[in-house]
Amino acid sequence: MTPRPHRIAIAPSGFKESLSAARVAEAIATGVRRVIPDADLDLIPLVDGGEGTAEALALAGGGRLVPVTATGPVGDPVASHFALLGGGTTPGPLTAVVEMAAVAGLALVPPARRHPGATTTYGVGELIRAALDAGARRILVGCGDSGTSDGGAGALQALGARLTDRHGRELRPGGGALHELEHIDPSGLDPRLADTELLVACNPYNVLCGKRGVARVFGPQKGATPAEVELLSAGLERLAAVLTRDLAPASGATALDLRTAPGTGASGGLGAGLASVGARLLPRYDVLLDGLDLDARLARADFVITAEGALDHQTVRGKIPAEVARRAQAAGVPVLVLAGTIGPGAQDVRAVGVDAYSAILPAPMTLVEAIGRSGEFLADASERAMRIMALGTRLAPVAPLAA
Repeated sequence: MTPRPHRIAIAPSGFKESLSAARVAEAIATGVRRVIPDADLDLIPLVDGGEGTAEALALAGGGRLVPVTATGPVGDPVASHFALLGGGTTPGPLTAVVEMAAVAGLALVPPARRHPGATTTYGVGELIRAALDAGARRILVGCGDSGTSDGGAGALQALGARLTDRHGRELRPGGGALHELEHIDPSGLDPRLADTELLVACNPYNVLCGKRGVARVFGPQKGATPAEVELLSAGLERLAAVLTRDLAPASGATALDLRTAPGTGASGGLGAGLASVGARLLPRYDVLLDGLDLDARLARADFVITAEGALDHQTVRGKIPAEVARRAQAAGVPVLVLAGTIGPGAQDVRAVGVDAYSAILPAPMTLVEAIGRSGEFLADASERAMRIMALGTRLAPVAPLAA
């Protein structure tokens, strides 16, 4: 009897500022086929709410991307988009997907201008309004890969709220000004929000304030100095207090602790800002993996390969490889993670079901070169991994040591 082909599920995230999840999956498949040409490959590119989410959900849901020019994170106009799903053919209200990274992502902040105290989510509010203009009354906001730390203040301003200091002056953009916040006037908020289901797909591990607050965890990655981190943290504390006093009562969100509730720290605090006007903060994989039948597809595989740009202590806190490994482990399927870089705490992924992990870079190089050649390196790393596994299956059992 001819043995059946090996079934391999390839379920990666994208590599930030480099490759989409679909292109990562294709690169891995290329490397696998060099060693196992007849492998039965199931490519399952996954998104976490960050870069590529709107496009991926549009493709999966038979929708389309709607181009929009909006305010970028440093205040300049950027070419952005949101997705409309189903083309109005599905029952219920028209659904839109707003990907915050498409208008306020870190990739849109030039390296020389990476000062999270000044970047804004104003464009996110503009995309939400554009989706409302298109007729959407169910809006899913994907959080991830943000270049901001303004607690969603900019998005609220774009939606019509007035954020003012003690002199009644409109607050300037960015999280660096939040410590001056005195009052929020909700009277100008877009009235259509009251009739819209606003959902935020976020990492529940991210909270707005406290020792694990978003400014302290992610501020340095966005360019904040230690002093700026403390200023941002104080500003977000102030924002939470004023949101709770001035906005949340009008939206019925008073039961939610905007400082520490799961997901309030998503995308530099955008989760808290949107929650204050009635948005529901949902664990991102509960929303984004709906319809993929991921558990069944992983269970059918003999082996799973997943990937992300950086494997480190944050991976187990809600990143795609950890989610894939957790689900694969439940089905008894082994998992390999390929990563652009491996950092401190990477070994923690073994606790969530990862059997092995490997970096893809073949030699020290600049970040620019690594990003530019990441597809090539992924294919080569996949080939190496497959050849090592093939060698292992050919080894004779090792005799036990003599007593």
